[in-house]
Amino acid sequence: MLTITAFARQAGLSRTAVLYYESIGLLPKAARTAGNYRTYGEAHLERLRQIRAYRNAGLKLDDIRALLAQPAGAGATGVLERRLGELSREIERLQDHQRAIVRLLGHRDFLRRRRDMTKDKWVAIMRATGFTEEDMQRWHREFEREAPADHQEFLEYLKIPAAEISRIRAWSQGATAK
Repeated sequence: MLTITAFARQAGLSRTAVLYYESIGLLPKAARTAGNYRTYGEAHLERLRQIRAYRNAGLKLDDIRALLAQPAGAGATGVLERRLGELSREIERLQDHQRAIVRLLGHRDFLRRRRDMTKDKWVAIMRATGFTEEDMQRWHREFEREAPADHQEFLEYLKIPAAEISRIRAWSQGATAK
């Protein structure tokens, strides 16, 4: 027999979660000792493992309650297939969001109106994270080497004047010293 703390630890849950599952009837009430302490046995642990498996699959508590009320495995297929369908629809919805974001990113005029990062803010952030002037120059050189068009776009995003962008890109390419 396990105390609630040991039981919760063994199940990988908090004591609060165990008490909640017990209070809503997913987990049978624990036996009590003479001192009125809860004790849990192997059957409780197996039941809690089932609950966790269903929760990990994203099932709602009402679905879990219905599944646990049936003989082992009976009816699980229908509930799990329904959940799989819900997940598929959610994935489609999230992919729609991804496509919308990609379209927004494709409208550079929209993004330019929305920017609020400046060169000064960026440099302050870099310095605050421990970058030295040399580190920042190395960062620019690597950015220019790996993705020159993206480097140009990033410098424009920081609202750096065109002449300064040309100088940064020139020394990043090794053409001149800064």
